[in-house]
Amino acid sequence: MDLISLPGLNSLPATDHPELLAPRVATALADWAAAAGVAVVEIDPDLADTAAMSAAYDLPLSAGVNCVLVAGKREGEERIAACLVRADTRADVNHTVKRLIDVRKPSFLPMERAVAESQMEYGGITPVGLPDSWRLLLDTRVLDVDVAVIGSGVRRSKLLLPGRLLGELPGAEVVEGLAG
Repeated sequence: MDLISLPGLNSLPATDHPELLAPRVATALADWAAAAGVAVVEIDPDLADTAAMSAAYDLPLSAGVNCVLVAGKREGEERIAACLVRADTRADVNHTVKRLIDVRKPSFLPMERAVAESQMEYGGITPVGLPDSWRLLLDTRVLDVDVAVIGSGVRRSKLLLPGRLLGELPGAEVVEGLAG
């Protein structure tokens, strides 16, 4: 099987290059049966943000899949969800996500908490290896991305994989209308 790739990026088997991954991501990939279909590419860490990377490497925004962390409370219980949406869309936090995680007022998880609790770098947070207690919500359109570009847990690399594999991540819930 050929390793998934994109023009201008040097794809390497992700499981063979843990030095390019956050430790938590490397562990999750080692335990995931579908990891053989995941590549890692090294990038300039200053280009980790989706728009900057898309422009620098001439990639369509529709190839990028963003992981947005949302939190809220209901009856004193905090609920956190990682929402995966194509980079050319936005998560519908105030309606769909709010309803799905059943909270009164959803908000983005503050950067400091997101980094500390995910054990990943800001700008590199990925759905691979997130805490089991967090829900993982995927917009249906993510599954149709031929080569999805997602975080690797660090800013200096990205993971490449078929979007359909994201639906096979442990705990993944595919949601129609998660993004607008």
